Amino acid sequence: MKKLWELFIIFAKIGAFTFGGGYAMLSLLQKEIVDNHKWATEEELLDYYAIAQCTPGIIAVNTATFVGAKQKGIPGGIFATLGLLFPSIVIITIIAAFITHFLEYTIVRHILGGIRAAVAVLIINSVITMGKKSVVDIICLLIAIASFLLSLIFSASPILIVVAAAALGLILRHGGAKK
Repeated sequence: MKKLWELFIIFAKIGAFTFGGGYAMLSLLQKEIVDNHKWATEEELLDYYAIAQCTPGIIAVNTATFVGAKQKGIPGGIFATLGLLFPSIVIITIIAAFITHFLEYTIVRHILGGIRAAVAVLIINSVITMGKKSVVDIICLLIAIASFLLSLIFSASPILIVVAAAALGLILRHGGAKK
């Protein structure tokens, strides 16, 4: 039970101090999950993150569920997920209960403007971190460039990009042969 509460508390901390969603939380996940607690390797975390992007739901929630499940099975997945969601639920409930015109306050608009700027930097940091670990050879580089161009120029669906990149990686690496 102690490990379940530890999962809850660590993911509550991540949820409380991460603004901007799953992409912005990658560096905090790296620090807490890989460096501090050794619950996953860098490669495993990137795999969880990649799978979380391909599955329905919120990336951050899916990643928390995967890490928690690895540690303590289904109960671990539930505790980690609830921990991640808990701060947001509390904050949103307080805002909804006490401030009817929250976004009309000038100070709130300024705070959110600052948060958006910081989130942009966190996302860039996440892209660089993931890129260093994921783009390991020319094939990966070409897939990354093609994915970026499809997204930027053609506004292609992220789902289609991920599926196409997976298929291309399989074909180029293994010639499509089953093992």
